[in-house]
Amino acid sequence: MIRNILYGLLAAILLLAAVLGINTWRKGSRQLDVAPIAKLQVDEAAVAERLAEAVRLRTISSRDDATLNADQFEQLHSLLQRRFPRLHAELKREVVGGLSLLYTWQGSNAAAQPILLMAHQDVVALAPGTEKDWNEEPFSGKVKEGYVWGRGAWDDKGNLIAQMEAVEMLVVSGYKPERTVYLAFGADEEVGGIRGAMRIAALLKERKVRLDFIVDEGLLITEGVMPGLAPPAAVIGIAEKGYLSVLLRMSGNPGHSSMPPPKGTSVVAMMSAALRRIDDDQLPAGIRGVAAEMFATVTPELSGLQRVAMSNLWLFGPLVQRQLEASAVTNAVLRTTTALTIVNAGNKENVLPGNAEATVNFRLLPGDSSEQVMGRMKRQVRDATNSDKFELFALPGAMEASKVAPTDSAQYALFNRTIREVFPGTLVVPGLYIAGSDSIHFGEISDHIFKFSPVRAKPEDLPRFHGTNERITAANLAELIRFYHRLLTMGAKASLN
Repeated sequence: MIRNILYGLLAAILLLAAVLGINTWRKGSRQLDVAPIAKLQVDEAAVAERLAEAVRLRTISSRDDATLNADQFEQLHSLLQRRFPRLHAELKREVVGGLSLLYTWQGSNAAAQPILLMAHQDVVALAPGTEKDWNEEPFSGKVKEGYVWGRGAWDDKGNLIAQMEAVEMLVVSGYKPERTVYLAFGADEEVGGIRGAMRIAALLKERKVRLDFIVDEGLLITEGVMPGLAPPAAVIGIAEKGYLSVLLRMSGNPGHSSMPPPKGTSVVAMMSAALRRIDDDQLPAGIRGVAAEMFATVTPELSGLQRVAMSNLWLFGPLVQRQLEASAVTNAVLRTTTALTIVNAGNKENVLPGNAEATVNFRLLPGDSSEQVMGRMKRQVRDATNSDKFELFALPGAMEASKVAPTDSAQYALFNRTIREVFPGTLVVPGLYIAGSDSIHFGEISDHIFKFSPVRAKPEDLPRFHGTNERITAANLAELIRFYHRLLTMGAKASLN
């Protein structure tokens, strides 16, 4: 009897191993077999200096003051006109919303849908007190040891200058696009894009423009960021999370701290209970939607046990999901995230406050809506406090998640091929952009919006984004130019096939 049981267990183990092995083997690579193209000649020193000039201009935007640093933006506009004279002679230039720029490169085929390249002029302010932590002055535009240093070198003047360089080169060469090409450079992306990108999108919609595809800043070419993945991975954002900040306001009876109310009934205690419930009971995570497509593309390129586990989510799914949720980056891809960001109550240590406010920020996964999140939060607060004496307000700036660009399209295939041609050996993976971009305003006029910056980033580089010691290599800047040059050469044809 025992022997039969052991034989049965052994057979089950062998069968399981066979199933796991077959499933792993069957999931072959999804990467296109594309031959690299000849490297476009770029004067790295010259383009690095032109980016450095742009970085030296303090184009910090403000949500409330549209005129803040207007002189810096205007100097940037003048710089672009000086450095890219042939582009400005060939393309139509419009100023939208005061400081944002829209360029039109008229195509020869009026029947072909236009395309749009995007970047933004503005940069985020420095965190107070961090200036001394920079290796080079934040707005010095220092070119040193192969890097261009400074705020905006990566986000997002590197893309802006690279796009201008690519168009200038094409105009000089005599290239004529079949599709009309638009360039849109917002001046307030870092504060929501309301005056810039939103108005440009509305203007194009008013002109009945329907865009074949859009490329804007977004995900990167990562190296060593994904565990178990040896080659660099270019992650194309095919969707963007939405944005919702909710103000929770509660009122109670103020009084002296020497005579507190019953346990758990003060406004601070009730606010604490509500926030604890909201933080503990977050929206569910799952390997679905864009996340499922991303991991399905990555899985065949993994090695060892990671590949086996990811190839057999029917068995290892719960374990894999727990591991993904343990990382802030991958957790954000799996769910609508909840972040408690602001709490205000009281102003004196011996006085019970009569009011308390808290702000909760949600980044919405495609498929989740602001209305659903608000309803869920209302139920959570009511359950945690056993009270209806509270108010919820959606703060200005809320945006629903974008629609998802299909990856079985000619437009995505173009991006896939272009990356593989310009960056040989680099994997191409669809992904979810968890930050915000100007392109979210263009969903009504294009189904194919790709959020991708061909910027190389290792784990130690990621904190530089909106952080200290932002920089980009001159060699990588040249790669950006080669990418946009190739994308325009092939993407501005009337047919993408």
